[in-house]
Amino acid sequence: MALNFFDQFMSPIHLGIPLMALALTLPWVLFPAPSGRWLNNRFVTLQAWFFNRFTQQLLLPLNLGGHKWAALLTSLMVFLITINMLGLLPYTFTPTTQLSLNLAFAVPLWLATIIIGMYNQPTIALGHLLPEGTPVPLIPMLIIIETISLLIRPLALAVRLTANLTAGHLLIQLIATAAIVLLPMMPTVAILTATVLFLLTLLEVAVAMIQAYVFVLLLSLYLQENV
Repeated sequence: MALNFFDQFMSPIHLGIPLMALALTLPWVLFPAPSGRWLNNRFVTLQAWFFNRFTQQLLLPLNLGGHKWAALLTSLMVFLITINMLGLLPYTFTPTTQLSLNLAFAVPLWLATIIIGMYNQPTIALGHLLPEGTPVPLIPMLIIIETISLLIRPLALAVRLTANLTAGHLLIQLIATAAIVLLPMMPTVAILTATVLFLLTLLEVAVAMIQAYVFVLLLSLYLQENV
C-alpha cells in the first residue's frame, strides 16, 4: 500500500460527520476553571500567571483604545497554542494545518482593525498608504503597492501559520518512517535517526508556541496602527 504523507492533513470524518468542530471544541475542556477557594492549585495558579504576563507583554505597545482587545487576543493565543500542541500527539489532527481555518481567524480580525481605523481616524488610516515625502511621479505606484501589501496581510498570517505547522509535521513523519525502515537493516543509523526525531519534536513544540504568539503579535501590531 502506497503511503501518502499528506493524508494526515485531511479533515477527519467519522460516519460521514466532520470532526473539525470536535477538534476545535475539545481544547477548551482541558483548561481548569478557577474554584471558589482561597488558594487554587498549582496548575490554575500557573495558568493565571501565564495569562497575566502574556497580556502585559501584548498590551505594552498598545494605547488605551487597544486594551479592549486584551481578552480576545489572549483567548486566541491560548487557543492556538493548545491546538498546535495537541496536534503533536499521535493519532490526532491539527486544525491549524488547514489554510481555510487560519483564514477564518485572520480575515475577520484583520478586517476589524481596518474598520476601527477608518471609523476612528480615517485620515491617519489612509495616510499609511502614502509615505510622507514621496515624489509626485511615484505616488500612484506607491499607493497601489501599499494597498496590495495591506490586502495580503491576512493571507500572510494564515499562510505563515499553515506552512510552518505543515512543514514540521511532514518532517516528523518522514524521519519517523526512515527510522522504522532503517531499524532492521542498520540499527545504529536508526538510533541516530530516532535521536534526530526527538530533537525535531522538541523544536516543533517550540514552533507550535512561537507561531501562535507571532500570529497574535502581528494582529496586535495591525491594531496599533488603527487605534
